[in-house]
Amino acid sequence: MLPLASLDALSFSLIGIIILLVVAFLVMFASKKARQDTDKALLAKANEEAELIRQKANLEAENIVKESKIRAKEELIRTRDQFEKDTAERRKEIQKAENRISAKEENLDKKQNQLDAKVAEMDIREKEVKAQAEHLKTKEAQLDEKLSIQLVELERIAGLSREEAQAQLLAKLEETLESERGVLIRRFQEENRQKLIQDGQEIMINAMQRYAGDCAYERTTSTIPLPNDEMKGRIIGREGRNIRTIEAATGVNILIDDTPEAVVISCFDPVRREIARLTMERLVSDGRIHPSRVEEIVAKMKKDVEAEIQKTGQETVQQLGVARLRPNLITLIGRLKYRYSFSQNVLMHSIEVANMMGAIAASVGLDERKARRAGLLHDIGKAVDHEVEGTHALIGADLLKRAGEDEEIVNAVAAHHEEVEKTSLMAILVQICDTLSASRPGARSETTELYLKRLEQLETIGNSFEGVENCFAIQAGRELRVIVQPEKISEDRAAILAHDMAERIEKEMRYPGQVRVSIIRETRAVDYAK
Repeated sequence: MLPLASLDALSFSLIGIIILLVVAFLVMFASKKARQDTDKALLAKANEEAELIRQKANLEAENIVKESKIRAKEELIRTRDQFEKDTAERRKEIQKAENRISAKEENLDKKQNQLDAKVAEMDIREKEVKAQAEHLKTKEAQLDEKLSIQLVELERIAGLSREEAQAQLLAKLEETLESERGVLIRRFQEENRQKLIQDGQEIMINAMQRYAGDCAYERTTSTIPLPNDEMKGRIIGREGRNIRTIEAATGVNILIDDTPEAVVISCFDPVRREIARLTMERLVSDGRIHPSRVEEIVAKMKKDVEAEIQKTGQETVQQLGVARLRPNLITLIGRLKYRYSFSQNVLMHSIEVANMMGAIAASVGLDERKARRAGLLHDIGKAVDHEVEGTHALIGADLLKRAGEDEEIVNAVAAHHEEVEKTSLMAILVQICDTLSASRPGARSETTELYLKRLEQLETIGNSFEGVENCFAIQAGRELRVIVQPEKISEDRAAILAHDMAERIEKEMRYPGQVRVSIIRETRAVDYAK
């Protein structure tokens, strides 16, 4: 059993807990009641504010409706006024249009009356014309009858029918007209030919007079003078090592023969030959000839020659006023200084052609600058034709095309030896000036033996054709005059024969300038008086 004190303590504890619970319940009830009262008060206040907002919104809505009605009425009034104004303007325009139409109708009525009057007048005139036509027809029939009678009488008197008389008259007229036409044609042809020859001669003479360059003799070899024959041994060296070194370093052939105090350098490349010539002269003047010295001098001479090539190219371009050339083209122009063709220096020939083309182009109205450019570049292929397969004209055209030159200049270079078709006057001018420069007196030299062989070959080619009676090379080989048998060669055949001979000469011969082929066909009628 628990003690009494313990029971009392437990009782007091329980009572305390109960009291606390009761107090907590009362507090909760009181707070809930207070919250409900507060909510009711807030709800009442919110309802009052909502009522005020609703009333205010109704007032604003009424005001908006009133204002909208007022604006609508104003817009209606304004639209009506504008409509009335537009209508009044349209009425005025319609009235004006009606007035114009009325005036036009009146004018049309007047014109219609005038037309009716003219139609009536035309009817009267038509009747008069018909009457006159009938009268003329009657007279024409009478004239035809009289003409027939007269023709019959004329045929009886002349002893010829009408058709025969017409044929004789037409034949006589045709003969007269043919004779007059032939005279006129010959006269005009002769006048034009003389005028063209005179103009052409003036242009060519003026062009050639402006430029006449000195010509140089052909060099495929270079001769180096020696102070004595002992120098030949020093050039050859021990067991030939010096001469082998020189030939290997320069790419030339050195000919040491019985010619006293001289050696000959031979090479197809003119630049290499020039380097070898300068090297040999330096070695001979210096006296020290051994392989290492040879290589040193060759290297120095190569630099000197390359510098001279560039300088020559630049000076030539500046001299002729040719602008915007690629550096590689300037180098090739400089290389032409060491290139020769038929004893004529190619660079001097190119400068001469450029000057001639500039002079002629200025005379005939072509582009002078472009003409000089084409003339300078026309033989540029000769600078590398010993290194590249093909003719110098086509090689040069390919070089210029890759360098971006004008298509007209490219064609002029390619066509100046008839290897491609000419497409411009510039191409024809290049060919003309190239021939002028090559064939002018003193431009190119050749030995007497070669000259005689060329004449003999010309006559041989001419005599090889059937129907040729005689053949003569005249004017220093510039013309081949061929006399043919008239019974075998007709007029048409003569032109074909001249063309065939010219083609064969072009294929089989080498000659400066051009060769003219003249075919002479003569028919003689012979009789004897007894």
